[in-house]
Amino acid sequence: MQTVLLIDDEQRMLDLVELFLIPHGIACLKETSGENALEILKEKEVDLVLLDVMMPYMDGWQVCQKIREYSNIPIIMLTARADKLDLVKGLELGADDYIAKPFDERELVARVNVQLRRASENNKSKKAVICFKKFMLDTEMYALHYEHLTIQLTYKEFYIVKALISRPSKTFTREELLSVAWEYETEIDIRTVDSHIRNLRDKLKKANFPTDTFLKTVWGIGYKWH
Repeated sequence: MQTVLLIDDEQRMLDLVELFLIPHGIACLKETSGENALEILKEKEVDLVLLDVMMPYMDGWQVCQKIREYSNIPIIMLTARADKLDLVKGLELGADDYIAKPFDERELVARVNVQLRRASENNKSKKAVICFKKFMLDTEMYALHYEHLTIQLTYKEFYIVKALISRPSKTFTREELLSVAWEYETEIDIRTVDSHIRNLRDKLKKANFPTDTFLKTVWGIGYKWH
């Protein structure tokens, strides 16, 4: 069960939002103070923050800013003010979404579910790091690491490297790499793969990766990660 931290100085609003979310399998922690909510975040596992803007002592913008100093947890701001400047301010401080009061129950639940789903997908991708010997392919940042070295890959380079490094004993034909990196763009010339491999080798060499020892050309067939 996923958990949402509700922060609002009105207990009635906290109880109402909880009433909306519980039937959808979402557990709620409720807090009327921004300061106390920050302590809860440091102590408990929370998947999303639903944060009211207009609160005494520490308002929602201040709370959002504090959270972003140490966490990327999804934050949805709630406000009775529909001013576009408020929307912009919240997003600039790191909020992921914004809902104006009064809000529809279905809209609230839908927006909460969207953010929870995105957070869950991001967490899965963070764990999906592909390693081979001293190489690590970061599937969230589209980056390749070797010892203390790092390079940023393009979209096509990433999928080519991902295929090669995931099955280092396999020789991939150009057709297979074309299918992996271009998916439905079937009209692409098969030699486009060679151009991307050449660019990839140049990028790796410039970053001092030992390219010649692991990215191999298998003449007449294609390429492999050795």
